[in-house]
Amino acid sequence: MAPQQESTTATENKSLRALREIIDSGRPLTYIKTAEERRVSRLLGDAARSFFDAPIPVWTWSLTEGMRRENGSRAGDDALDAREALDFIATQQGSAIYHLKDFHEPLSDSADVRRRLRDLYELCFDRGKFVFISSPIRFIPEELSRNMIYLELGLPDMTELQAFIRDEADAIAAKGGTVDSGDETITQIAHALRGLTLDEARHAIRRAVATSHRLDHDSLPFLYEEKRLLVNRTGMIEFVADGTKIDRVGGLEILKKWLGERRALFQMRDSVSAELVPKGVLVMGISGCGKSLSVKAIASAFELPLYRIDMTEIFSGRHGSPEGAFVQACRMLEEIAPAVVWFDEIEMGITSSESSGEQGRIFAFFLTWMQEKASGLFVAATANRIDLLPAEMIRKGRFDEVFFVDLPIDEERVEIFRIHLQRRGVDPAHLGLERLTRLTKGWTGAEVEQCVVSAITTAHLENREVTLDDLLHAGGKIVPLSKTMKEQCDHIRGWARDRAVRASPSEFAY
Repeated sequence: MAPQQESTTATENKSLRALREIIDSGRPLTYIKTAEERRVSRLLGDAARSFFDAPIPVWTWSLTEGMRRENGSRAGDDALDAREALDFIATQQGSAIYHLKDFHEPLSDSADVRRRLRDLYELCFDRGKFVFISSPIRFIPEELSRNMIYLELGLPDMTELQAFIRDEADAIAAKGGTVDSGDETITQIAHALRGLTLDEARHAIRRAVATSHRLDHDSLPFLYEEKRLLVNRTGMIEFVADGTKIDRVGGLEILKKWLGERRALFQMRDSVSAELVPKGVLVMGISGCGKSLSVKAIASAFELPLYRIDMTEIFSGRHGSPEGAFVQACRMLEEIAPAVVWFDEIEMGITSSESSGEQGRIFAFFLTWMQEKASGLFVAATANRIDLLPAEMIRKGRFDEVFFVDLPIDEERVEIFRIHLQRRGVDPAHLGLERLTRLTKGWTGAEVEQCVVSAITTAHLENREVTLDDLLHAGGKIVPLSKTMKEQCDHIRGWARDRAVRASPSEFAY
C-alpha cells in the first residue's frame, strides 16, 4: 500500500512532518535517537493512520516482549530475539511499520543481525514496509550508514504539545476533574511546558492536577515547577522563583514605560515581523540601585519564568569545557522558551573577542546567539561596569536598549521607603517620609532598605510601632556608597551620561 502523496497539512507537528518526508521518500530503514519510546510509538501510530490510503498495522519489538502488534497480539515465540524479529519482518506480506526498541545492542553485538538488516533494505524497498529503530544511543554500523536515515527526535513543538495536552485534558475530564480546554488556556499551558519531553509534561500536568484538582490558568505555577527541576539538574542554569511585580520597583519610570510597550510586542511575537520582537535589554548602573530587582520585574511584567545563567558554574569545569557548557546552556534555554534569561554582571562572565582561547570563543558565540536566538527568549543583562564591555556587545541589534540606573532622586527614595515599609506591614502614611530626603541624598535603594530594616528591628525589640525618629536614627549611621566609592560612582555616571538611556526621568544631582 503506497503512502499518500498529499501535501503536509498546517496542523502537523514538526516530528510528524519529518516522518512523512521519510515515508514519502520510500526510505525503508530509519534510526531515531531518543529516549522517548512512548512518544515514538505515538508518532508511528499517527503516521500509520494518516500517511496511507488506509491505516496499516504497527508492530513493535523489544528484547523482553518480542514482536507485538498495537492491539497487543504477539507474533509468537519465533520473533523473540533480534535475528528472528528481522526474519519476521522479511516474511510479512503487505504494508506495515515496524518499531524496534533499543536495537543498538543487537547491531553492535552481531554481524548476523547487521547482515540481515542490510537484506531488509532490499526486501522492504518499494513494498510499503518501514523499519524504525529507536534508541537513546546513536550506533549505526558503517556498513549500514548509507542505507539508513538518521533522525534525532527533538523536543515536541507547540503543535505536538497542544495535541498532547488536549488528550490529557480529556482523560482528566473523563475521571471527573475540572479542566479549562479553551484554546487560550491550552496555548498558555503549552508555553509553560515547552522544553519538556512528553513524559516530563505528563508528570507536570499530573502534579498540577494532584495539587490544585484542576487544569487551567491557575495550574501554570505548578507546571513551571517541573521546568525548575529540569534546569536545576543541569547545574548551569538557575530558575529564579522570586518574581517581583513591576509596581514594587521604586522609580525607574522610563524603564517601566519602555517595558510596558515592549511587553505587548513580545506577546505578539508569533504574529509580527521578527525584527519587531524585543530581543533584550542591558541594565547598567551603580551597585544597589535596583538592577537585579528590575530584571525580576521584567519577568513578572512579561508573565514569563526567569532563568539565570551561572557563569561561575560554566567555568568550573564540572560540565566539560566552558565553551561547550555555555553553548549547551544557551541551547537548553531556547528549548524551554518562552522565558526571560538573566546574565548577571555580564562584564565579569563574558569577555571580549580579544581574549584568548575559550573566553574569546564564548564571546563570539554569545554575539551570534544574541542575533539569531529564538524569538521566545528575552535577554536581560546587568552590569556594574559597562565600560568594561566591548562595543560589539552593546551596539544596537544585540540589545534593544541600554539603560542606566542612577542613584534615586528625592521622590524615588521616598517611594522606595514607602514600598519597603509596606512590604513589612508598616503604614507609611503618618511617618512624614518627605523629611528623610535631605538625610538620604546620595543613597542607593539597597541603603534605603537597610535603613528600614534597622528601624523596624529597633522598634520590634522595644515592642512598639516604627516612628520617623527610628528611621532618622538608623539613617544617621549609614555611610552611602556614593561617598565611600565616590570616584568609582562618578566614573560610572560620567561614562553613562551620553551612552545610555536613563531609567529615571531626571538625573540625580548632589
